[in-house]
Amino acid sequence: MLVDSHCHADFPELAAREAEVLAAMEAAGVEHAICVGVRLEDFPRLRAFVGRHPGFWASVGVHPDNTGCEEPDVARLCALADDPKVVAIGETGLDYHWHKDAPAWQRERFRTHIRAAKACGKPLIVHTREAAADTMRILREEDAGACGGVMHCFTESREVAEAALALGFHISFSGIVTFRNAAALKEIAAWTPLDRLLIETDSPYLAPVPHRGKINEPAWVAHVAEAIAALRGISPETVAQATTENFFRLFRHAHHVHPA
Repeated sequence: MLVDSHCHADFPELAAREAEVLAAMEAAGVEHAICVGVRLEDFPRLRAFVGRHPGFWASVGVHPDNTGCEEPDVARLCALADDPKVVAIGETGLDYHWHKDAPAWQRERFRTHIRAAKACGKPLIVHTREAAADTMRILREEDAGACGGVMHCFTESREVAEAALALGFHISFSGIVTFRNAAALKEIAAWTPLDRLLIETDSPYLAPVPHRGKINEPAWVAHVAEAIAALRGISPETVAQATTENFFRLFRHAHHVHPA
């Protein structure tokens, strides 16, 4: 059994092919996935999607890139997270790639999510891009180890991975680990402790080889597992088992049930 720890299956690119996407997941042995929130305005759509599928779970949060949308506060995030289908807060974090002025509002929004995760007892899904130092500093300042979480779609250095692991966080790898030019990331995927490893698609983005350039989908998390297994010299089944166990340990509000 495989778990896609981070996807956006409610996005129009995938929702338009819902039955096909689910059938492909079943064929690939992908039984569970988290459909990750990026805007509060979209949460009703996301919640309706995961409500239709026993193997799907949700998170609630506002992506650091998103502007001109409802700004979260702790009470609002906790109210939405008080739902048996919501297993995490996020995705949240910092992204200075598109916001090169390193805006203070991003950092404050990130702190709000961390405080909500601690208040409601659910882990964080953290996005960081070109902002690793500030991301790790804020996680430490806000005692994010108290709620735990995952560094999603990890693309940072081994030093950042070590800092995240020291906080008790998990490291999640996406289809980028299958890319030919990702040598440094492959080394980190081979090194990360097996009991802290997660796999994801971030679909519809970042399709893995051999589907690179296409619209990604949760079934293709199997390619991520295969790539990491090859890097570590272990079987894909071992990676599948470990990452599934890690998923249910971290996202402890998810129930280990088989989809209908």
